[in-house]
Amino acid sequence: QVQLVESGGGLVQAGGSLSLSCAASGRLFTVYGMGWFRQAPGKEREFVASMTWSGINTNYADSVKGRFTISRDSAKNTVYLQMNSLKPEDTALYYCAADTVVRGRGTYDYWGQGTQVTVSS
Repeated sequence: QVQLVESGGGLVQAGGSLSLSCAASGRLFTVYGMGWFRQAPGKEREFVASMTWSGINTNYADSVKGRFTISRDSAKNTVYLQMNSLKPEDTALYYCAADTVVRGRGTYDYWGQGTQVTVSS
């Protein structure tokens, strides 16, 4: 299994920045990649960003391109989501997730508990 613990959410004004962290532990050798997702009240969960475990390849939702950056500290087994130029529509519960061998590449098998991001206008 893989355990994921997010941190770093909070309240910020529009135009501000926040950095989310996701500490990973467990059977990390089974991980293909990591992703960040978010879910706003009354909406479905949506993809935000992802990266391969090697850190070589990254992918972003169009809504966050140029504003958010996903990165990884391999020594700490921690994945980050740097969020700049935040907008009220970025308000959501943010989750990190691990894509592992359990159900094959491209399926996120493990999820963190989520961290709340609220952007005020």
